[in-house]
Amino acid sequence: MEIFEYSFFRNALIGLVLVSLASAVIGTYVVARRQLFVTGGVTHASFGGLGLGYYLGMNPIVMAGVFAVTAALGVEWMSARQRIRRDSAISVVWALGMAIGVLFIFLTPGYVPELQSFLFGNILTITHTDLWAFGLYDALLLLVLAVLFRPIVTCAFDPDFARTISMPVMLINGMMSVLVSVCIVLTLKLIGIMLLMSLFSIPQMIAEVFTSRLRPMMLLAAAVSLVCSITGLFVSYFTNIPASATIVITLIVAYAAVRMKSLLPVRQ
Repeated sequence: MEIFEYSFFRNALIGLVLVSLASAVIGTYVVARRQLFVTGGVTHASFGGLGLGYYLGMNPIVMAGVFAVTAALGVEWMSARQRIRRDSAISVVWALGMAIGVLFIFLTPGYVPELQSFLFGNILTITHTDLWAFGLYDALLLLVLAVLFRPIVTCAFDPDFARTISMPVMLINGMMSVLVSVCIVLTLKLIGIMLLMSLFSIPQMIAEVFTSRLRPMMLLAAAVSLVCSITGLFVSYFTNIPASATIVITLIVAYAAVRMKSLLPVRQ
């Protein structure tokens, strides 16, 4: 129990609770719409913001957020108005963001100490400011879902019907793209660019084994993400292995166990 005396460990636990809730909601929305590749594109596009932020001496998280939101809205605009295939639009923002990030990090004088944290994540470095930012984001996300859940679902899965009843499809989908982008940026420092996709996909894959309805899937994915993340954090602490890696491995082991159990024959 002495590990709970360390403030960094307590912050990590609180951060995992907040991240599990947000990633479950956003991840379920993205996976259900089959747009996980969009999340990957926005995640890598935000790397350009990190590089530009370091070069200009600004907060890299803020610049990454600007790049992520611009990339997400750009994909929506290109696919809706310019009739460009979504996967082609994603590949453009993915490659452009990574190229800009590499360019400005190369031009930044000296060594960039926090770059590895953003690439691979380190939840033990989370601060009280990070917790407040994520807490406010979670509150906003839950408020939006409570007020606009039905319009969000309708615009996401049946946009033609939504247009016939005069719903602002572009506005609602754009709002969700912004929420997805902000969640990605806030999670970067915790799990890292390289491992972020697993937190947005594996808990939802486990939840899909038990339910196909969106709201129960979000709740179950949040529970799975929280249990596996805290388990991975404790394993990381006692084995001295990076927390982001142990969390992802724990999620994959849980998914494999659930899939194996679901494939076993039921005894009469």
